[in-house]
Amino acid sequence: MLSKTAEYALRAVACMGSQPESPVSADHLAEQTKVPRRYLTRVLQELAGAGLVRSRPGPGGGYELSKPTGKLTILDVVNAVSPVQRIRSCPLGLKTHKALCPLHAELDKAYAAVEKAFKGVTIKQLVESTSPIIPLCESA
Repeated sequence: MLSKTAEYALRAVACMGSQPESPVSADHLAEQTKVPRRYLTRVLQELAGAGLVRSRPGPGGGYELSKPTGKLTILDVVNAVSPVQRIRSCPLGLKTHKALCPLHAELDKAYAAVEKAFKGVTIKQLVESTSPIIPLCESA
């Protein structure tokens, strides 16, 4: 369901959200999230382009979230790098299908439910969970 890019973006955002007091280097993020460094850099650039992450250059620099974790949802992160693809018209291009056929209508309902679920969970809820496991990030 989720692309590898979306999974990696969520790992990085959850890791940054769990330590919001200071920027996190790309090397540290790659190590903590088990995302290949090169791939992670591309994902962080996409997140920055969407305004979710910013980078701080220089000593003590790194990446940090641009929004408070309570305002940032799973859907925001997913949409920034690999949006959920809703079905708006017949994927087969059939001209007689003025509306979605029953199959594609049901699939689109499922995609809508996924969007709704992702929109309802903030990064703050993930990182402030009572679970001893830090979501999507290597635990200390």
